Amino acid sequence: MDNITSLTELEALYGPAVPGAVTKVRQSLTPLYQKWVASSRFLVLSTVGPSGTDASPRGDDNEVARIVDARTLWIPDWRGNNRLDSLRNIVEDGRVSLMFMINGNNNVVRINGTATLTCATDAVAAFEKQGKLPRAVIVVSIGEVYFQCAKALMRSKLWDSDPGAAEVPTAGAFLKEVLEDFDGETYDAGYAEYAKERMW
Repeated sequence: MDNITSLTELEALYGPAVPGAVTKVRQSLTPLYQKWVASSRFLVLSTVGPSGTDASPRGDDNEVARIVDARTLWIPDWRGNNRLDSLRNIVEDGRVSLMFMINGNNNVVRINGTATLTCATDAVAAFEKQGKLPRAVIVVSIGEVYFQCAKALMRSKLWDSDPGAAEVPTAGAFLKEVLEDFDGETYDAGYAEYAKERMW
């Protein structure tokens, strides 16, 4: 087994970082990064805690995260399945990483920092939508922000239509795999209508 077991081995295998990959890092949101974050409707929230790691997609029909200032973001926690994996990790550890994506754009903006949860009235009320409020708001304190080069999304052709997409398993199929008598086809057919009243 040719496992890499030390940082010395790892760094010898890859060599030094590309200089620009280091110098591009900022400790707060510059005007251009603010423009990107304000335009993004989708992010992936990664957390870590005593029970392990978690990565959770977050999306909205407008800004997915609210810029409070150059070092602070608010992310509403809208209705979900109440597993609370990300939120448990935030309460127990606090380290977070965010990946902001914009449909059709091959770059990704990454933010690393720490987070807390609040249910303060002003924070929760800031996200009122259709008379509904999030239970809590994730408050992110930014440690570093930088863009990720486009190669990963270019290789995957993420934004291109994929004729094979219709052949992958559905949510209903995954549930039926676990629950033998589950009607996965009816679940899939009705999910869009079911979710319509539960988006926020």
